[in-house]
Amino acid sequence: MVTENAVLASCRAEIDALDAELVRLLGRRVEIVDRVVAVKQANNIPALLPDRVEEVVAHVREEAEACGAPPDLAEKLYRHLIAWTIDYEETKLGKGTP
Repeated sequence: MVTENAVLASCRAEIDALDAELVRLLGRRVEIVDRVVAVKQANNIPALLPDRVEEVVAHVREEAEACGAPPDLAEKLYRHLIAWTIDYEETKLGKGTP
């Protein structure tokens, strides 16, 4: 008989594996953001592009709906991620606090 603790431990291990994968993907995302910063710097483009923010959020909500994830959760997470990214870009562009 499988105990509740064993099931819980198994679920936690799956979550831990997904979390590790998400962190690796965040690292890859930051590498791409660094390339974006170089383009923005060379072309005097600001870090914050409000239309792009809303485009990304709309796309994330659609992706969430398509795969059965809560769209509100996806939007909330991505708005936080985008805010962090804008701060990061502004720092790299010399317009934010280090």
